[in-house]
Parts: sequence; structure tokens; C-alpha cells
Amino acid sequence: MREREVEIVIKAGLDAPASAKLARVAATYRCEVSLMRHGRKVNAKSLMGVMMLVAGEGSRIVIETDGPDEVEALDAIAMLIGSRVVGTE
Repeated sequence: MREREVEIVIKAGLDAPASAKLARVAATYRCEVSLMRHGRKVNAKSLMGVMMLVAGEGSRIVIETDGPDEVEALDAIAMLIGSRVVGTE
């Protein structure tokens, strides 16, 4: 299992289009992909789950991956939503 905390740098945050893109990207990986914010953990492959985080620009979220392609998934999701790594893996 891997995890990384990132800051969302997308101007609109995880609005509907960004959430849909994130869910589509996450769905291409075999591993489990979760997002966490303020104690809430959601499945990143679920559009509704991602939108439930209500994460705007500047929000910090934790990306968690677990499975055969976890490293690749973690890197792809982190690059998609934020370029500023806040924590460590």
C-alpha cells in the first residue's frame, strides 16, 4: 500500500469535470485507489465519491493505492490533481 498527500492546484478544484476525469483515470488501474480528506475516505473510481470530498483549490487530500500497479496509479493521480506534494510516501 502506498499513500501520498497532495495539494489540489486545479483552479476549479475537484468540480464535476475534474472529478469525472480523475475517476476515469483511476478506473484504468487494477489496484484500489482511495482519496481521503477530513476523515472521509472514498473510492477514487467513483465519480460521486470523488465529488463528495468537496475539495477546492488549495485543499489537501491523501491518495492511497493498494494493488499490483499501485505506484503507477499513485503517480498518475497525483500528477492529475496536484503538483505540490505535502507529505511523504
